[in-house]
Amino acid sequence: MEIDNLCMNCFEQLKSGSVCQACSYDNDTVVDTMYIQPKTILNERYVVGTVIEHVSDSCVYNGYDTQLDTVVEIREFLPKGIANRLEGNKDVHVRERYRASFENYKQSFLKLWRTIIKMRGYSAVIPTYDVFEENGTAYAVCDKIRSMTLREFLLRSPDGNILWEQARIMFMPVLTTLEALHSNGIIHGSITPDNLLLCPDGKVRLKGFSIAEANNISSDLEFNANEGYTALEQYDNKHKMCPATDIYAFSACIFRALVGQNPPDSKLRETNDKLMIPNTIAENIPTYVIKALGGGLQIYPERRTQSVNDFREQLNASPNVVVANAPEKDAQEEKKQTPENKESEYQDYLRAQQKKKKSNAPKIIIAVLVVLIAVAAVAGVLIVRNGGLLNQDETTTTPVSVATYTVPDFTSQGYTQSDIQNNGTWNKQFKITFNSDYSKDVEEGIVFKQSIQQGETVDEGTEIILTVSKGVKTEIIPDVGGLTEKEARETLEKLGFTVTTVEIYNDDNHTEGTVKASYGVAPAVGEEVAVGEEVIIQVYGEVVTTTEPSTEAETVEQTTE
Repeated sequence: MEIDNLCMNCFEQLKSGSVCQACSYDNDTVVDTMYIQPKTILNERYVVGTVIEHVSDSCVYNGYDTQLDTVVEIREFLPKGIANRLEGNKDVHVRERYRASFENYKQSFLKLWRTIIKMRGYSAVIPTYDVFEENGTAYAVCDKIRSMTLREFLLRSPDGNILWEQARIMFMPVLTTLEALHSNGIIHGSITPDNLLLCPDGKVRLKGFSIAEANNISSDLEFNANEGYTALEQYDNKHKMCPATDIYAFSACIFRALVGQNPPDSKLRETNDKLMIPNTIAENIPTYVIKALGGGLQIYPERRTQSVNDFREQLNASPNVVVANAPEKDAQEEKKQTPENKESEYQDYLRAQQKKKKSNAPKIIIAVLVVLIAVAAVAGVLIVRNGGLLNQDETTTTPVSVATYTVPDFTSQGYTQSDIQNNGTWNKQFKITFNSDYSKDVEEGIVFKQSIQQGETVDEGTEIILTVSKGVKTEIIPDVGGLTEKEARETLEKLGFTVTTVEIYNDDNHTEGTVKASYGVAPAVGEEVAVGEEVIIQVYGEVVTTTEPSTEAETVEQTTE
């Protein structure tokens, strides 16, 4: 197929010029040379397009399968900090010190994605159908599925959370897939509301797979903690990752869906283990579900619910739980279901709901909201307003007054960006955006500035810019040995350090006013130091001589020579 006139972002035909009329991507955009360049063909079949994301162990590209004539996602094993690509070279360049590690990690990547290929029949797995090696690295090719993340869905929900009846339909089928992953030796390690995808066909799928070495802090690979969802054992080598690691994260996702906020981070819970659920919300959550979440969210993995099967049984504890108005299957019977039956559970539920009388319409809306919202996001023909779904074409001649809200205090409660992003009420009331800055007083990741002060009354949708602390800014102490005092001072002050000069003895072997070359700076050259800290430089003073040279000393010196 001719690819010269294809957009490398959406793979629609370009009608004129380089800017795609379908997705607005400018195909003349320069792509970083560390990535595969657009229009590169892999495995004599796949066309590489734009970069979607570069995560810890791999880079994900938009791609096009010329044999199946379909858009795909191509995942390239390209671990951050270990491998890159030199300009003009397709082969991956591996840093010398990581060559052995790279090969081991690549084998883990191949094993992971070959296992996932075998699990195409499970509803919560994004279909993967090719794994191969090329360019000194490895690749996996997956279907590209239109979807909405669970986090976005919850933010669009009127109250920022949902009821267990709806959550159960969404979450329970995923457990079958999760159990199969564990039986095949795969720990996902990064289950979050951003990695659970709500698809137009009603299925909830898992994304964000990476090799096990990328999911704990002790590895050479970049580790990205997900506040509220990362289990303690991923931070702490004293505990080992296991199926209970995923149960913790999955429980946290259910907690977020039902309560409307993230559970506290596991590291914080070690010293203050409190999971607060407001009474008004708790009264709508079945007791057995709260108990199941308590078991799944235990801090230490050895105390946590150990298997998906046990967790499923706990979530199904009530005899009143029903699916599509039919008696609940017991846990063992559900476990025996085929992947195809599990995939159809959601559709069965929807068909049953459609047979209800008109008086039950509100329940139908709740049951199918996941499908409607996902389709709305993809098709762009529906919008969420005041808790309901309205067609964009609908208009009204009745003047609508703009709601106003009081700006809350975002800065003194220790909120993180994740806390605020996952608060459905705030995101409905305001347009909240984030930037970041260094702060010597506020811990990294904490919001410490807001563009509109608390207590002010603003219109709905007003933008509030929140500043997240990047922590204390640090710089590496440069080598200023041999420079003049002025040059050294300017170099250090430019980096933000304060400079103190100490004059040292000069035995006529050094230039007056220059910095001592060896160990002449404190803190030492190469150390990472907080900006604003004092740096002491040792500078040679005037040459010291005596007024009456010693003849005896000169004689001894000459004899020695």
